[in-house]
Amino acid sequence: MNDIKVGENLELHCYKHNGKVNSISDCITVLDIKDDCIICGDFKTTITESDGTTHKTKEPAIMFFYKDRWFNILAQFKKQGLFYYCNIATPYLIDDHIIKYIDYDLDLRVFPDGGFRVLDKNEYNYHKKIMHYSDKLDEIVKSELSSLIEMKRNNEGPFDKEFAMKYYNLYKEMTGI
Repeated sequence: MNDIKVGENLELHCYKHNGKVNSISDCITVLDIKDDCIICGDFKTTITESDGTTHKTKEPAIMFFYKDRWFNILAQFKKQGLFYYCNIATPYLIDDHIIKYIDYDLDLRVFPDGGFRVLDKNEYNYHKKIMHYSDKLDEIVKSELSSLIEMKRNNEGPFDKEFAMKYYNLYKEMTGI
């Protein structure tokens, strides 16, 4: 990680438990490197899905990837307000300037009014069965989802709108969007 610098552009690879690539984002910009996380931004980034289809992100997002937490958080700056999309996923690792993590299907969607919803429970249960998630993994995933919801309820970290805005403004300064 010592060779990664603020302002550098990285790729982002999301995998599934079976080792298959789920999606690839072609360019995210490093905004900050902390002891517990790396913070990046993106806008109009090309995402290639596992089936080969591509699309571009429609709004700027600030992404928080954690070293020791089983989730990552995307703050999405939409015209309708600040939304969050949170993935239950392994802690990140960086390999050859690529941020990598394994996605475990469950997501937390947070709306501008503060309301939230857990998404993709059926997908999680399906993958848990066909990919043989261990009881220990299931316990970690559910515990980390609970921790993530508690963070949201307390407006901690990225869920503190001022904290998220600080990195959004930094991203705008760095990229000129």
